[in-house]
Parts: sequence; structure tokens; C-alpha cells
Amino acid sequence: MAGYGAAAVPGSVPPPLTEPRPLGEPRTWPRDFTDRLTAPLPGVRALARIAREGKLRPAPQTLPQIQQLPFEPGPMPDAGPSTVALTWAGHASWILRIGGLTVLTDPVWSRKILGTPPRVTPVGVRWEDLPPVDAVVISHNHYDHLDAPTLKRLPRDTPLLLPAGLAVWARRRGFTRVTDLDWWEAVELSGPGGPVRIDFVPAHHWSKRTLTDTCRSLWGGWMFTAPDGRRVHFAGDTGYGHWFEEIGRRYRDIDLALLPIGAYDPRWMLRPVHTDPEEAVRACQDLGARYLAPMHWSTFLLSAEPPLEPLHRVRAAWSAAGRARSELWDLAVGASRVLPER
Repeated sequence: MAGYGAAAVPGSVPPPLTEPRPLGEPRTWPRDFTDRLTAPLPGVRALARIAREGKLRPAPQTLPQIQQLPFEPGPMPDAGPSTVALTWAGHASWILRIGGLTVLTDPVWSRKILGTPPRVTPVGVRWEDLPPVDAVVISHNHYDHLDAPTLKRLPRDTPLLLPAGLAVWARRRGFTRVTDLDWWEAVELSGPGGPVRIDFVPAHHWSKRTLTDTCRSLWGGWMFTAPDGRRVHFAGDTGYGHWFEEIGRRYRDIDLALLPIGAYDPRWMLRPVHTDPEEAVRACQDLGARYLAPMHWSTFLLSAEPPLEPLHRVRAAWSAAGRARSELWDLAVGASRVLPER
């Protein structure tokens, strides 16, 4: 067995990791990334069906569950150069402390985003309580992951790490330290604890921000490697599929996987692009990750499952997989956890 649970392919040798690319490097990309899709996008018939069924939000009788969604804001843990710690701000927004650096993932501090009702839990960490931000990573350009009002709060020299094709969007908004990457490419950031390697890895998803830019930029997740070798995988937004095994093959001994468990119902439409709780547990196994921290639930009601269902299902699936309860980090919004040393 490789890592903490993923089976290695017999006789396979993973390709070597690529050399880190220069930060801020100008790049030329294809016109679109449609060839990277792992499933066709919904067509007119699918959109007509979802409109006919009206199954876009939880049933009204389940909405009282919103009052039970876990929200436990508290002080972030002290984080020195050798600490790997994370705090869940909600949805796919994490404050990751690694190698003495503070990195934000898909930061959304807005109360409302385009096309959805307002958030049902507050942001877990007040913006003014954040430590200085050393970098931001974005998984893709959907509005619930790339939030322009939140990014406007950052100094324009904050390093932004983006999927291929998104650098132009960021530079037009005045950001001066912008790097966009293809899958399996990486950069290094220098921190007080040493170099932190950040790789852009595949996901089963898509991109679109306007009526005319479908798949014009890439989508994916991020792999963080601390100076001492501990690894954190942030999956962004993704369906379940073969990429998890390949990521686990290339990046052995992943310590922590941040995986989405919400926005999955109706399954006939959302399966290709959003993991459900059982698939998230399976993805964690494929990655070979020791710990799973669920995300992408309890913040915005994006689909039809009851608000608390993702939490109940991920706990049941984790138990059914025979995994230790202490290794499921089902954090409340605002809560933190420190990754143990190896």
C-alpha cells in the first residue's frame, strides 16, 4: 500500500515532479480547455429538465436545519515556521499556515455571490483578524470560488496562483504578481521555514464566468508540500474520477485532503462535477491521504440536498470505510486544526 490507503499500480513508477516555474511568468495558452473535460457539460435538455423539476434548492421542510449548521469561530492557532495548520472560513475558503506562510484558498468573504441566496453561515474568520496573506490560490473561475469583491481587499502585490488562462483576468484588476499554471506544474514560495512547493493538479470540473468564456480557463486543485515534506491536497471543486488515483500515485504520503462533500443533488446532473460524501471518502482513499477535511457545504445552498445531510453522510461513509474517527476532520465553520508532525 502506498501512503495512508491508496493502492499503488503494480510495477508503476510515477513520473518525476516538474521543476518549479518562475513566478509571474508570461504564458500563452490555447483558446479553450474543452479537451480537458471528463464529462460533457449539461445541454439544453438537461437545463430544461432541471427547470421543469424545480429541484435547485433544499425542500422547504428541511430549511430549519440551517439553525444546526456547525459554526464555531475561534482564535487561529499559533503557527511558527514548522507548523502546518488550517482554519475553515467556509465553503472552499481555508486559511492554510505552512512553512511560516499564510495562504488563502478560493477566498470568499462576501455575504452573497452571483446567482445564489446569501450565505447561511457567517464567514468563520473576520477579515481584519487574518494574518498578513502571503499568497492566494484559486481552483477555477466560478463565482463561488473566484470572488472579485474579496480579492479587491488584498494588496495588489499579493501573489496569486491561478489556473491556466486566468492571469489576464487578474492583471486587468491591478494584480502585479500573478502566475497561472497548467496541470502538474508547480512554483515555490520562500517562507521562514524554507521553500513551500505548490503544484496545480487535475480535477473533474469546468469553468465559466460569462456567456462567452466557457472553458476558456482551466480548473483544478492544489498540492502544498511543506519544507519537511508534509502534504496538503486542496481539491477545489470536483467530481469523482480517475484523477484522484493519479494524484496519489505522483504525490506519495499525502497527509491531509480538503475535499468537497456538498452541492450534489440532483445526482443525475451534478455527479460529473461535484463529489457526494461517499465519493469524497473514496477519493481520500484513492489519494492515500491520512486525514480528510470536508468542505463545500453548509455555507451556500447551491443544490437540493438537506443542509445537514452532507455531514451525516460523510460521517457514515468514513465509518463504513473502517477509518479512524479522529482522522475525519469534520470542522465547524471557523474551527482550526494543526497537522501532526510525521
